[in-house]
Amino acid sequence: MSMDMTTVGDSGLLDTLQHEVALFARRAEQTRLGGVGQVRNSMDRAAYLLLNRLDKEGPMGVKALAASMGIDSSTVTRQVAPLVDTGLVKRTSHPEDGRAVVLQLSPRGQARLEEVRSSRRQLMAELTHDWEPDEREAFCDLLTRFNTALSSRMTAQGVPGPEAQSAS
Repeated sequence: MSMDMTTVGDSGLLDTLQHEVALFARRAEQTRLGGVGQVRNSMDRAAYLLLNRLDKEGPMGVKALAASMGIDSSTVTRQVAPLVDTGLVKRTSHPEDGRAVVLQLSPRGQARLEEVRSSRRQLMAELTHDWEPDEREAFCDLLTRFNTALSSRMTAQGVPGPEAQSAS
């Protein structure tokens, strides 16, 4: 769906929005929003997103994990390999189909993920320390809405989701 930008609203506001999004993307990449303390910058986005998904959704096969993240199975296989090698993810046989692989967060992976989450929560608290709780909530709501719209647009265009792009 193509829109004439003159009908969307103030082009100055849209210019500011696109500029701020570009700055955010650069700063996020520079810092990886890694957190604070010793954990800072210690887990790449691809690993974080995969571990987080396994934590939230539980053990699953490669195809299911790929589908839930909007990336292809070969990308998941490539990104999971170092997580298996370092003991953060366990690869087991499917209980009903021994040929299929099931991925799950290991206890070490769970501990590491919580360590990174805690560090990132601390960073978010520091960055928004002078915000009111309703401002934090509004920001989360709007950022979620923005990411959902971006993801929907990419899906409609046949482009892999943000998890795939951020993992490159």
